[in-house]
This record gives sequence, C-alpha cells and structure tokens, in this order.
Amino acid sequence: MSHQLTIRFDDDLAREIDALAKREGISRNRAVLRLLREAAHIDEPHWARDKIGDSLDWFIGSWPDERARELEAAIADFEVVDEDLWR
Repeated sequence: MSHQLTIRFDDDLAREIDALAKREGISRNRAVLRLLREAAHIDEPHWARDKIGDSLDWFIGSWPDERARELEAAIADFEVVDEDLWR
C-alpha cells in the first residue's frame, strides 16, 4: 500500500535531499523516502527502538584521566542521596 504526505522543510534539509539524490542518481522523492526509512530504522530489524545506540562509541575512553576526574568531582553532589526526601 502506498501513502501520500505533503510536508514543508527548510533550505538545509532541501540541500541534503538534493545532495543525496544527485550522489545516488535517484529522484528527490526516493531520497526523502530513503532518509525517512533510515531515520525510522525500518530496514534494520536488529535495531531495537529502546536501544541507546552506538553513535557515541567514538567518545568512550577519549578523555584523559585528569579530565574525567574533573567531571566526576563536578557531578559528585548528584551522587548524594537526601535521606529526608526518601521518607
């Protein structure tokens, strides 16, 4: 079954759609459909919608130890449980 939808989008998105269409030698419509399917992970059955994903994997372990310690010190207050709030 096929459905139709009319949408409005900005110039930045239009440029991305046109670039994909040109790069892949496909119509703008196919480019939009490809982007929508990718965003919805329709063609990735192994991808769980409640999965965090791997987009930040490059970041893991990238900070020097000193920077990590600074962050831990800055957020230490959030680790403290206020006992009065739990009563």
